[in-house]
Amino acid sequence: MESPQLEAFVTVVDVGSFTRAAARLQLSQPSVTGRIKALEHDVGVRLLERRHSGIRPTPAGAELLPYAREIVALTARARTAIDSEGRPHGRVRIGTIDFLTTHRLLPLIEYLYLRYPEVQISMSNPADGDAAGAVRDGKLDCAFVVDVIHDREDLDSRVLCPESLVLVGGADHALARRTPVTDEDLRAATLVRADNAAQYHERFERTIGLEETANRPRLFELDSIEATKRSVANGVGIALLPAAAVRRELADGRLHEIDWTPSFKSFTQVVWRRDRGPNTALDALVSAAVQVVREQVAERIPVPR
Repeated sequence: MESPQLEAFVTVVDVGSFTRAAARLQLSQPSVTGRIKALEHDVGVRLLERRHSGIRPTPAGAELLPYAREIVALTARARTAIDSEGRPHGRVRIGTIDFLTTHRLLPLIEYLYLRYPEVQISMSNPADGDAAGAVRDGKLDCAFVVDVIHDREDLDSRVLCPESLVLVGGADHALARRTPVTDEDLRAATLVRADNAAQYHERFERTIGLEETANRPRLFELDSIEATKRSVANGVGIALLPAAAVRRELADGRLHEIDWTPSFKSFTQVVWRRDRGPNTALDALVSAAVQVVREQVAERIPVPR
């Protein structure tokens, strides 16, 4: 097995097409096809198959995929390390959620941009919402999450700051002025959810007993914190959100805090694979994240508009 063959295999799986893989790799389609055939010849099994949804790995291909990703990533880092002279360099693929991108990570990106010109950053929210799983599979180098502190088996983590959560509703919502608010009240309320990948949603619903409720309330799943805040302010329902995301709206009365406090404590954390190889760019990112978020929380930097 050779690195170019593995790179072609990983790219075809990621884009689901030989044609798109050739365009991404800046090769001809026959070259990509030839690399895949050579790889399949070396391992003695078929690695890819055509389905209605595109090219997908066979069971054997799925077994090879995480190892192939790791080899391709290590090869790329080895190429750039030769000329880096120890400076942080290379690309870091980050999984995150909308709240963290807007309210925690933009200063971090600016910090890295100014100090480490050879570091490239790409941020995304995995389609299936499982950023930690994407880190395990080698699709991401690290992920920023809001969750309770717990062991993630093959992942290491660093806690960056506590992340207080508040339950909010519009000024005219029935629960906005009720004291106290019970779990039964919440089980009957329409929920609006931003950042579906955020683990605190599942913990919230488990805490109030929604998993055991046959007739679940209506649920609106939105793709941004801003859209969620606007919908809640307009009376669509209630939402559990990080306090840092709604500080301004609570202060000016557009949102009201509902009299209910989560029983679990959430923290912003960064996670990465425990068995990862050397990655100076990731090391620089984690170190910078600790410093930037600590300063941000201490100074209570205003929430971006």
